[in-house]
Amino acid sequence: MVGEYVCTLSEELQKRAKEEINEDPERRAEDIQHIRDWLKHQPHIKARTDDWTILRFLRGCKFSLQRTKEKLDMFYTCKSLCPEWYKNRDPQDKKMRAILELGLLLPLDGLSVRGARVVLARPTLRDPNTTDMNDSAWAILLMMEVLLAEDETVAITGVEMILDGSSMTLQHTAQMNLTILKKASTIMQEGYPMRPKGLNYINTPAAFDTVFNIFKTFMKEKMKRRTHFHGSDLDSLHKEVPKEVLPVEYGGTNGTIEDIKKYWLQRVDARRDWLIEDEQYGVDESKRPGKAKTSADLFGIEGSFRKLNVD
Repeated sequence: MVGEYVCTLSEELQKRAKEEINEDPERRAEDIQHIRDWLKHQPHIKARTDDWTILRFLRGCKFSLQRTKEKLDMFYTCKSLCPEWYKNRDPQDKKMRAILELGLLLPLDGLSVRGARVVLARPTLRDPNTTDMNDSAWAILLMMEVLLAEDETVAITGVEMILDGSSMTLQHTAQMNLTILKKASTIMQEGYPMRPKGLNYINTPAAFDTVFNIFKTFMKEKMKRRTHFHGSDLDSLHKEVPKEVLPVEYGGTNGTIEDIKKYWLQRVDARRDWLIEDEQYGVDESKRPGKAKTSADLFGIEGSFRKLNVD
């Protein structure tokens, strides 16, 4: 069963995490308390202040206190300035449940060749006639936060994504506008206490080339170098993500998509109260010291047009 297999692999990941963390417990406690005290003096931020939440950010920022503060501010700012992706998080809501059951983002148990936790994204499985890109982003970010909450290794190892475009249509492509792409890029690269380690595209149609040429203008140079296109060549994918990490549908040996999907739906349901409670956290820009931030500050695209090249 997938549940049993996940537990076995999770033990391996936890062992790796403990080996890599090598933290001084006393210093760790001091840093957690420092960040907690700092948050108490930020009138605009309403944040979770438990040890586990703060520790995730510290680890994701390699225990740089300044970077941790910046990341926490960005994380909660994104939540408030992009409510369409972070509100209505009840996984039992009828519409939202139907989206979650598609399995648009599935964390896989195992590591890429770069040592990062692997997640499989299939954002275009949704029906573009009844849903839009906001629905995809909502489901993907919800699942990502459940993964971050449950696996302490993610903030350390980072994440490597496989994006399967086999179900992409021209309708999907038409919905991928500049604003959506900039939001996605900003939030995934800057809004979470984890380091993106790689991006693997498979089964992408020709129409996706234009979308990617736009998307890459928002990507950091490091991520551009870590992006791989495999087409329909699974052997090429296996050079980046071992077979034992992948489900059988992708030439792997790590269970089936259906089993993995069922497992993560169970984990989402187990965190239903946590997800609903999480909606209250964010920022109040009217209380921010200095200049308030706006959506245009975070997700504005004006400056990107000068370097945009979609040939």
